[in-house]
Amino acid sequence: MLESVASWIIHVISTLGYPGIIFTMAIESALIPLPSEVIMPFSGYLVSTGRFDLGLVALSGAVGNVLGSLAAYAVGYFGHEKLIRRFVRRFGKWFLVSEHELDQAESLINKYKDLMVLVSRVVPGIRTVISLPAGFAKLPIYRFVVLTFLGSLTWSYILAWMGMTLGQNWQTIGPYFHKADSAVAVLVAGTIAFYIYYKLKKR
Repeated sequence: MLESVASWIIHVISTLGYPGIIFTMAIESALIPLPSEVIMPFSGYLVSTGRFDLGLVALSGAVGNVLGSLAAYAVGYFGHEKLIRRFVRRFGKWFLVSEHELDQAESLINKYKDLMVLVSRVVPGIRTVISLPAGFAKLPIYRFVVLTFLGSLTWSYILAWMGMTLGQNWQTIGPYFHKADSAVAVLVAGTIAFYIYYKLKKR
């Protein structure tokens, strides 16, 4: 299935060019499982062939992320949180989103607010999920857009640059980022557990 998805992404970008990057990255940020670890490195590979420009590739990725994130933000902002949680609990596995990840993102955004929105865009595992709790928290939309754009621009540039540097071996990036997803989830869960333990011990 992953190979089929990757083939479709490659076809879209090869056919549409920069709009294809915007389109696929928008889908990825709207909580639909298209891996940016395929989209941006492949686009970076096309930079190495002379077809694309690295700056425009990164910009296209960031614009797509903002558009898709706005859709997820709107769901969180206007939707009823309990209904959304129930949906994530039941169908989240099809969107690669778990209620645990949603809890983590919401806890962090309530604590760190703007900083969390910015930093999360370069953190595998929660970078797409953060839009929902940002909507729950009613974060002002202009701040959400600016922070999402800046963080996504950094993420898109890094992945595209790696794809450009690796050339035809751009596919080797994906497995490392998938492993990073698990590592980040364990790190975040451990941090939260330590924080709760510290608070209980202090009390």
